[in-house]
Amino acid sequence: MAKKKLNKNWLHDHINDPYVKLAQKEGYRARAAYKLKEIDESEKLIKPGQIIVDLGSTPGSWSQYVRNKLAGQNGGGINGTVIGLDMLPMEPIADVNFILGDFRESKSLRQLEVILDGRKADVVLSDMAPNLSGIPTADAARMEHIIDLAIEFAQLHMKPSGSLLVKCFNGTGYSQIVEKFKREFVSVSSKKPKASRDKSSEIFLLGKTLKHAA
Repeated sequence: MAKKKLNKNWLHDHINDPYVKLAQKEGYRARAAYKLKEIDESEKLIKPGQIIVDLGSTPGSWSQYVRNKLAGQNGGGINGTVIGLDMLPMEPIADVNFILGDFRESKSLRQLEVILDGRKADVVLSDMAPNLSGIPTADAARMEHIIDLAIEFAQLHMKPSGSLLVKCFNGTGYSQIVEKFKREFVSVSSKKPKASRDKSSEIFLLGKTLKHAA
């Protein structure tokens, strides 16, 4: 019964969530778009002409936001390059290059290199999160592993002056992740956008300018 009640409460909150309503109205696939929008507006992350890589892009609301930000005023094409990568399929988004696969595997990396054509990303975004087990230490280790992968990706494929934005959770293992970011980036800040639900321990870390580019 408790689980049923919990699901009912979640559904009630979800249906009445202003960001869910806004996403439906503005054509975003998920309310997560507004988390990125708020961080971008305060940090001026995404600018015309940039190359943006969206790790774990499915269902695509972050890629949609980036695409809209890079779109020309007259609606024709975009000024920049958007690349989404995910192991789950994603419905196409105009002007977004999507790679289906694991970004650690050579097939996906070859596809990425073709699109980059010798260039490096200005911004790497990661809204990736592990499937949580409810065991704090195990979940913290999984989250840290995903963030390690995002950092490694940025070191290989991002300009030294670039920015990496990742999702993590403020709990067990969080301070270690922050320390790791401080070792790898010149500037590190944490962001808790208004669109992130109050009950959620979700927090975003932003690292600017790599200390050790590959």
